[in-house]
Amino acid sequence: MDVRSGSKMGAMSRILDPRNWASWRPFGLGLRKPNNYLELWKAFRSVKGSRRYAWRILNQGTCDGCALGTQGMRDWTMDEIHLCNIRLRLLPLNTMPALDHHALTNVSGFVGKKSAELRELGRLPYPMIRRAGEPGFTRLSWPEALEVAAAGLRGSRFGVYLTSRGMPNENYFAAQKAVRAMGTNNIDNAARICHSPSTVALKETIGAAATTCSYTDWIGSDLIVFIGSNPANNQPVAMKYLYHAKKAGTRIAMVNTYREPGMDKYWVPSNAESALFGTKITDEFFGVNVGGDIGFLNGVLKHLVENDWIDRTFVAGHTADFEAAKQAVAAQSWESLEALSGSTREDMLRLARLLGEARSAVLVWSMGITQHSYGEDNVRAIVNLALARGFVGRENCGLMPIRGHSGVQGGAEMGAYATGLPGGLPITPETAAKFTDIWGFEVPSAPGLTATDMIDAAHTGDLDALVSSGGNFLEVLPDPAYCREALSRLRLRVHIDIVLSSQMLVPSEGDVLLLPAQTRYEMVGGVTETSTERRIIFSPEVEGPRVGEAWPEWKIFTELAARVRPDLDVRYTGTPEIREDIERAVPFYAGIAGLRAFGDNVQYGGAHLCPGGHFPTADGLGRFSAVTLPSLDRPDGSFTVATRRGKQFNSMVHERRDGFNGAMREAVLMSAYDADRLGLPDGTPVELTALGERARTYRGRVLRAPLMPGNLQIHWPEGNVLLDESRRSPDARIPDYNAQVTVKPL
Repeated sequence: MDVRSGSKMGAMSRILDPRNWASWRPFGLGLRKPNNYLELWKAFRSVKGSRRYAWRILNQGTCDGCALGTQGMRDWTMDEIHLCNIRLRLLPLNTMPALDHHALTNVSGFVGKKSAELRELGRLPYPMIRRAGEPGFTRLSWPEALEVAAAGLRGSRFGVYLTSRGMPNENYFAAQKAVRAMGTNNIDNAARICHSPSTVALKETIGAAATTCSYTDWIGSDLIVFIGSNPANNQPVAMKYLYHAKKAGTRIAMVNTYREPGMDKYWVPSNAESALFGTKITDEFFGVNVGGDIGFLNGVLKHLVENDWIDRTFVAGHTADFEAAKQAVAAQSWESLEALSGSTREDMLRLARLLGEARSAVLVWSMGITQHSYGEDNVRAIVNLALARGFVGRENCGLMPIRGHSGVQGGAEMGAYATGLPGGLPITPETAAKFTDIWGFEVPSAPGLTATDMIDAAHTGDLDALVSSGGNFLEVLPDPAYCREALSRLRLRVHIDIVLSSQMLVPSEGDVLLLPAQTRYEMVGGVTETSTERRIIFSPEVEGPRVGEAWPEWKIFTELAARVRPDLDVRYTGTPEIREDIERAVPFYAGIAGLRAFGDNVQYGGAHLCPGGHFPTADGLGRFSAVTLPSLDRPDGSFTVATRRGKQFNSMVHERRDGFNGAMREAVLMSAYDADRLGLPDGTPVELTALGERARTYRGRVLRAPLMPGNLQIHWPEGNVLLDESRRSPDARIPDYNAQVTVKPL
């Protein structure tokens, strides 16, 4: 089965175009940039002893890196080889042998080690347990481990968290069904801390919580606008799409606090022209303050209105509440918009003109937009621009919350969400009754605890047990010390993963279980993932070595449920049966049950959601939002600091130095203006202190960067020590990954 939207881009022009070249130096020799060919060599060395298996994974599997989606090393956007550094760096995790489980009988020597060091120990091979007060873990059988876990979950207050690392739809779906069979909606996944504001705002405004277009729409669009998004670091395969978009005449604009070097110039290693001369990516850059996006975007909408650059036919026939949005920006003075955004009225006009003159455009955003206490309003402001110009529901147009992990889009759609059931339905008595009828057991009718709420509940003693499938709260949530204290107070922790992580080593008042999981490539019957462009892609089991007694996570959760609720049977015979269950529960996933071979895929909703401007809302209309300006008063002498990603995937740090900007992990990125004003040469050790009641400090070294004055950036997760765990958005409950700080030289 191979259902495809759009056409392959194999017929694109191959004529050399020096206007887009980044440099006349062959291969950018002497310039600072990642060495992609060195990455290939490192990957080759890292899988010594498993190279045939690694090659089969690359050629036969669906990538477990970012959410662009592949079939082997090809995809549905163009006829070219696709292989990125992220996927290469993940190969050792998928092919490494088991660790020596005897080494875990005393973990004192592992405490304080970096996660990269713990991962390199090898795969978790067997179920293991650490009792309160014991120095380490001892092996036990699967039946014994499941009984210990079930005893701690039975009748207790517990929560379940699933990461997005390579997690297929089948695991998500079986896990959420099993958890609800055990009597709670306390299940959440990594989407909570990345794109939950997008889910809330898109559902509210256009009726669909997913990207409305396909990657093929980038190529041939008049304009692509990246807002708080850096695919050069986080979705590197996408840079090849941008190379071809530039060849087709697309202009690329970027709205960001930092002029990201990789989005300025990029060398696509698998394309001869770009590999040799590089490619100029961004045509127009618009600098904004951290958190100043609403001020800038509302200013752009204000210009669109004042210059009559609105698609009045689309607005009149396909939208609602335009007058409210229009009045909201009319009441906001240019001075207030400039002060909040850090930009100028003229720059806002410049982007408004680009949008006004474009016949088609795709608006792309990521964590720079969502990870704020008002992330939902950030997304609503973006939607306003798309609706004002009619850039939804047609070719080369769309709204795209680009996903950074291969499992995250499917997580919420499978219902592994404290605030949503399968299909993204809200948790209400009516929807709970619907799934009660489908599954034959009572589904709780009230929303559960989100990921951050679970940590709060553990900290206050209102949660007894936590099951964490992948992930590491110590590295992904604000204030690691707060998270560590919360984890230590639980009576039971169950960690399901393929490798060791630092949160597993936190001593506890109760039992700590380690349960070994399989990778997606090891699962009998194959699995599926859902890409950013809503493509459900089959990934077959790949022949190769297997590790110890690792189980697929869908089986772990259903076996747990069978012990907690022996009166119910939520077991499956395999992943094909789970896909059949998904198709019954999520109608728009129709076709998933028929996916069974390499390359099989189906794009739900087709190439474009909201076709012809018809929105899946109650009245068929897209909704404008009256977006108010947030209060961002920054005391004199302070800075706003944001957390950024470097040479890493999620919290998995691969290198200490970022190949794009040369930043080490301890770098404090600062504008040259601020560094000169404060007399801080590069390399100066400084201490950042967060404003607030609690003393939160971070030590690093100054590095000049093309950053907006008054703003700083530090690496995530190292900089999470500065973040206030109580700051979250009102609807999505996403943590705010930014802080206000003072800077003191040491």
